[in-house]
Amino acid sequence: PFREQVPAAMAKCHTNCVEKPLRICFEMMGCFIGSHPWWFLIAPLILSTGLGSGFYFLKDRMSNNIEEQFTPVNGRAKMERKYVQETFPGNESMFSSVRLSTSGNYATLIATSDRNILTVEPLQDILHLDFKIRSMVVHFDNQSFEYVDVCAEVMGSCIMNDIVDIIKNNANSTDAVNLTFPWYHSDFKSIPLHLSLGSVKLDKETSVVQSAKAIQLYYYLREDTKAKIDLWLESFINLVSNESSTATQVSYSTSMSIQWEFEKSPASVIYLFSITYAIAITFSIISCWRLDNVRTKVWVACCGVLSTGLAVLSGFGALLLLGQPFVMTAASCPFMILGIGLDDMFIMISCWQRTRVLDSVPDRLADTYRDAAVSITITTLTDALALFLGCSSPFGSVRSFCLYAGISVCFCYLYNITFLGACMALNGQKEAENKHWLTCAKIPEDLPSRNSKAFSICCVGGNYDRITEKEETDTISHIFEKFYGPFLTHKLIKVFVFVIYAGYLAVSIYGCWILKEGLDIRNLALDDSYIINYYNNQRQHFSEYSYHVMVAVKQPFPYWDEEGQKQLHSCISNFESLTYVNSTFAWFLSFQQYANETSLSISSQEAFQTHLPHFLELASMFKQDINLTADNEIQASRFFIQTLNKTTMEDVMVGLRKTAEECPVELLVYHPAFIYFDQYTVIMDSTIQTVLVAVTVMLVISLILIPSVLCSVWVAFAICSVIVGVTGFMALWGVNLDSISMINLVMCIGFSVDFSAHISYSFVSSPKCDVNEKAMGALAHLGYPILQGALSTILGVVVLSVSGSYIFRTFFKVMFLVITFGLLHGLVFIPVFLTLFGACQEC
Repeated sequence: PFREQVPAAMAKCHTNCVEKPLRICFEMMGCFIGSHPWWFLIAPLILSTGLGSGFYFLKDRMSNNIEEQFTPVNGRAKMERKYVQETFPGNESMFSSVRLSTSGNYATLIATSDRNILTVEPLQDILHLDFKIRSMVVHFDNQSFEYVDVCAEVMGSCIMNDIVDIIKNNANSTDAVNLTFPWYHSDFKSIPLHLSLGSVKLDKETSVVQSAKAIQLYYYLREDTKAKIDLWLESFINLVSNESSTATQVSYSTSMSIQWEFEKSPASVIYLFSITYAIAITFSIISCWRLDNVRTKVWVACCGVLSTGLAVLSGFGALLLLGQPFVMTAASCPFMILGIGLDDMFIMISCWQRTRVLDSVPDRLADTYRDAAVSITITTLTDALALFLGCSSPFGSVRSFCLYAGISVCFCYLYNITFLGACMALNGQKEAENKHWLTCAKIPEDLPSRNSKAFSICCVGGNYDRITEKEETDTISHIFEKFYGPFLTHKLIKVFVFVIYAGYLAVSIYGCWILKEGLDIRNLALDDSYIINYYNNQRQHFSEYSYHVMVAVKQPFPYWDEEGQKQLHSCISNFESLTYVNSTFAWFLSFQQYANETSLSISSQEAFQTHLPHFLELASMFKQDINLTADNEIQASRFFIQTLNKTTMEDVMVGLRKTAEECPVELLVYHPAFIYFDQYTVIMDSTIQTVLVAVTVMLVISLILIPSVLCSVWVAFAICSVIVGVTGFMALWGVNLDSISMINLVMCIGFSVDFSAHISYSFVSSPKCDVNEKAMGALAHLGYPILQGALSTILGVVVLSVSGSYIFRTFFKVMFLVITFGLLHGLVFIPVFLTLFGACQEC
């Protein structure tokens, strides 16, 4: 921003009908704040104190349920789960893990060994641990209970682990048992041994198990008091955490583990907040320090950091008072707000230093506001609107972050205009009286002849340029003006910049091409969490077989009819033809086998309905797979298909759904894990839609507030260019496109505007005719404050790089890319492009 008004001769290419009145309004505001600084210093403190009381409700407002926050709000699998729960209600007395519509309540462990785990010593360790778990006494509400009191049951008995059941709880009996893999057949039933044994080696040309390296045990619990179940699971974790031995290593998890570990993440970064603000204050003071003891801006820098703290306090507090849920992802907002606030502060200080020293404080602040406030307003509007547009995301975590961040950005702007402006005015009063920045004692401008040179360093100040009557230019601004600007606008350097940009764009597009989608649920836990070891062992030893997926027949269907059977068998064949489907497990197939073995005819509706009840008495588990009306007619039923880990879960889910839709029978495929996999189907479209809408809105704002159509288009170009770069390079840095990185891409829209908007606005506001001189002038005036803002933001988030949480590390990575590429565009690409395409003005 420049002090000079845009000349009338330039108006034909400008749209300054909004920008010019705004400058006048801000000029009047600056004059008023400069005349009454104490009002605007105290009022924000009182307001933020009052709103900050909302933090009292923080604990009550916490909403960190992983399913609610990290899965699509109206995901298809949630609708499918509702149908399954209503159509096939569970039976607590006949527990079946594959028939659960949710993950259920369970604890699990994986025992691994470097050698064969089916030998006596490791098996004894496992059986001993199994006994300890089942006999573990837990105290709850002045009562004690054991596993048998809360276990999931089948016909009155706790559900047993298959492998323990097969060897009859005797480590010496494995030689006598002929284990077959992946299914073990015994007593007219088939047991899925692939769920219990991992890294299995088979005898040649047979399915007999020769050795295995891992055994997995499950302990399912029935639906009971949540506090009681949670207490048992916690006791399980405490018991198993110290149970590894020389023969076996034990990893473990529970149905609540990922949730509990996720909730630890905020605490892991609390100490980083204090480090961040200490770094920000230090950097602000150093970058605003002047050797002049009067003109130095130490106190303004400290107040700038305080202003961002007040903004976070007010924004968060206001939403907490209004009852808005607080999601852990919003904990990264203060790091972002700090960068935005300091960026605005450096712009305001830069504009203050270009005002006439001999003018009154109200006049100096009026000139500062006239120059800086429109530029700051543009960036605040773009930041806030980009965030508020993110509130339309299908992910609760993104909505919460964007709402908290958007409100905080608004408060940051309000406090920078009022509180920080008042601080600048008070500091200006001290400068006008030539008082020392620390002691507030009046000091001489020049070194008295009788004093030493050391005296001048500590006790002299107030110098200014007697010709321009402005503060002396600091060293880095001088470098931008005398060296960097002329260097960048040289013809050969412009060509080199284009070559660099072409390389940047090529690498970015390649990164976008290889970008992966989806949030790996294990990334929600801290790096040192015990469940990481469990997931690693599961992936290493039990990766061949995947989920038992439920397939529901949603319509009344003639299972006895030959034509109907052909249709159903055709659908099953289509499923089994998929490379990632291994086998089918269905009640009607078992019923047909039973009828064939007992020579029953079930080819008519009457015969089918007559014999079915007797079959269901023999195989009572199948009762849960059939929805019967009062007239004994089958309203709906379900069967199961075993999937394999041969492709991504996104492809499995989408492929199964597509196959179901192609079937002439109305089918539904469902697994509890699909709730989380639904993110794959919406994350890309949602991100692209949000970005496109945001870029359009940014363009409209730029057209209204920046007095040049062409430069507004360049700001929109910068947004798109930075987003492409950030997306591509984050893929190369190992970051997936998920709800967490989507948050950062939404922020990217706002941040990418900041640097380019400042430079573009300064460029078009210049009264000079030569485009190279315009670019050099913009860099001379705004190069240093932009560099300060970028460095302060990077320093604000750099501590997150050492965080043990994937969420905060991702925040750092994407923010680092955003600021780096935003700075590159603001100080390199955009100035060069403007000199080539921005010369629409005539002199």
